[in-house]
Amino acid sequence: MKYLIGASILVITFIISIFFIPVDWLNGKEIPYDDEQEGLSKQIVIRFSHVVAENTPKGLAAQKFAQLVEEKTDGMVKVEVIPNGSLYKDEDELDALIHNEVQMIAPSLSKLTGLAPEWGLFDLPFLFQNDQDIQKVLSSELGNKLLTLNENKGIKGLALWSNGFKQMSSNVKPLRQPDDFIGQRFRIMPSPIIGEQFKAFGAKPVEVPFDQLYTSLQEDKFDGQENTISNIYSRRIYGMQKYMTVSNHGFLGYAVLMNKEFWDSLPEKVQQSLEAAMAETTLWMISESQRVNNQQLQLIEQESSIQIHHLTEQEKIEWYKTLMPVYHKFLQNVNDKAMKEFVKNRMKQLETQ
Repeated sequence: MKYLIGASILVITFIISIFFIPVDWLNGKEIPYDDEQEGLSKQIVIRFSHVVAENTPKGLAAQKFAQLVEEKTDGMVKVEVIPNGSLYKDEDELDALIHNEVQMIAPSLSKLTGLAPEWGLFDLPFLFQNDQDIQKVLSSELGNKLLTLNENKGIKGLALWSNGFKQMSSNVKPLRQPDDFIGQRFRIMPSPIIGEQFKAFGAKPVEVPFDQLYTSLQEDKFDGQENTISNIYSRRIYGMQKYMTVSNHGFLGYAVLMNKEFWDSLPEKVQQSLEAAMAETTLWMISESQRVNNQQLQLIEQESSIQIHHLTEQEKIEWYKTLMPVYHKFLQNVNDKAMKEFVKNRMKQLETQ
């Protein structure tokens, strides 16, 4: 009986070996080592933290990017999107990125002026004519140069995203002429150029993180603010302000950033997949931000009693004349010749309108 059991075990072992031992081993050949597969044995997780709601253009773009990355890497890379500042607040996320506590963030371009004054370019009032103009500049050589600006600080720039144009709102009075701003307190992002803009209007700028915007309004810390329609809608700012001017005076964009050391550690194939997913997401976001902002402006008109004024061309000229010193201030603080030339050309275009 013992011999029968032993023979059975040998037969079973032989059968298993036929199915599970590599053919190359049976032939006496070594399995070739593929260095491209190194590091791909485990799933790569990228934590992508941002501070806005999931239904905003940035929130939707982050989800779109995560979906595309999963598809393009066959699930090898997972982008974990963490919205609403639930992981890191507006003022903390850049430091968290530098220390690799998160691998990706998408801060507003205004926040990056603390790293380099050149980022203040995008805060200049009336810099862009329309959404097509925004797309052209963001994808230009100038835009690409800005993405490499802070690599020495451990930051890898992946893309520039657009959330479209900013509008003005106030709880004090309609904002039509520059004099309407005098004496009012306005919440701003941490940007010297934006601060200069409101000082030129005779208003008092108050720096408040985006995730504190709603509660600050409740506590009457300021009278007005500027933002895109999507942010005004998602944070329900329209319910706490009496007047809004559709001015398209400013631009709100985001820099999609990754911890450079983490990026450099990724296999080349993964980097290529991430770049392809990001390029596709960036193009998608341009049209998506237009759609969301237009749709939510209609919803604000339907759902609230806020008084909405659309800035006329003559009013726009008056605003720009008042804000001209902001351009000169920016030119004093940057040294890049190409950027200076770009800004001077924009100033000439505005002056001839």
